[in-house]
Formats: sequence, C-alpha cells, structure tokens
Amino acid sequence: MIAFVRGPVAALGPTTAVVEVGGVGMAVQCTPDTIAGLRIGQEARLATSLVVREDSLTLYGFADDDERQVFELLQTASGVGPRLAQAMLGVHRPDALRLAVATGDEKALTAVPGIGKKGAQKLLLELKDKLGAPVGTATTRAVAAGPAPWTEQLHAALIGLGYASREAEEAVAAVTPQAEEALATNGSAPVPQLLRAALQTLNRAR
Repeated sequence: MIAFVRGPVAALGPTTAVVEVGGVGMAVQCTPDTIAGLRIGQEARLATSLVVREDSLTLYGFADDDERQVFELLQTASGVGPRLAQAMLGVHRPDALRLAVATGDEKALTAVPGIGKKGAQKLLLELKDKLGAPVGTATTRAVAAGPAPWTEQLHAALIGLGYASREAEEAVAAVTPQAEEALATNGSAPVPQLLRAALQTLNRAR
C-alpha cells in the first residue's frame, strides 16, 4: 500500500493533483478542498489510499491520515465505493461526518451528490458503529492562491462533484456576496468555505 506521497506539485486539476515523487508524476485523486490547499511548484504531503480494480489502479489523496481513515471506513458500508466516499469528504470534513452519523443527521448526508433520502437512512444505520465519535482533530486548511480566480476554482470544484454547469454557475452567483466580503476583509476568498456554502445553496434548491 502507498501510505503517502511527498514531493513538488507538478499540476493541478479540479479533482486531480500530480505530485512528483522520485522523478515520477503520481496522479492523485483529491477533493476540491484538498486541491485548493495545494500550489504548483511547492512541496506537498498527501496521505493516500490505493484502490485496485481489475482494469485500473487509482490513488486517492487526502490532507491528513484522519481523512484517509474515514475514506476507507466509509467504503465498508454497502453501496459506497471510492468515488462516493470521496464525494462525502468533499462536502464534509471527517468530524462533520462523525457528528452527522452520531446524531442521525440525514440532511447532512443528502447534501452529498449521489445520496438520496433512503440512501442516507441506510448509511446512518451502517456507519453508526464504525466512524466513532467526533475527535476534534480536524483543522481548517488555508487556501493557497492559485492561478485561477476563486470563481473559476469554485465552478471547477462543483463540476468535479457532479453538478451541471448551470447549477455550478447559479451556486457561484449565490455565494458571491460572501466571497466579496471575505476579499474586502482578508484580501482572499476562502474556496473551501465558499464550496460548503455553495453546496448548501444547491441542496436547498433541490
């Protein structure tokens, strides 16, 4: 198993980071939140989980070991593959997922693309004794300034999570006032926080 990769970031996409390890570019599938914390040319360390299929080898990357552990635990529930597990972590941090499962928060799970009401109910039952209680170790990651403005980063992140371009554009417009306020106050727009706000907007619109 490849437990982690460390090296300079060679390229970034909406859901993929390429990390150079010993002269080899390792393509790592990441959540938009993790992608937003990386910068091309700077060294990164990503905890990883290798998913082996008959026709593919896919490396999934995470900001820390806790995210990787939760990613692997989520897949012990029936019907949850690596893509859905990563989508869940794209919307919620590990402790937020633990809290949702511990409190039976069905709405929190249906905020994840691909999870409906019945699916959320099933997951709450199956994961109840697996994720454990919130541990309070999750930290807010700073967003590195990338080549694209926050609107493009946010739009690409929503597309990467499976939303249509029109839905993504509407969600970006909905959180623009929040982003402008952050820019005026801090000089930067926090893409991870804006992503969560945009997902809440999309969930309400359903």
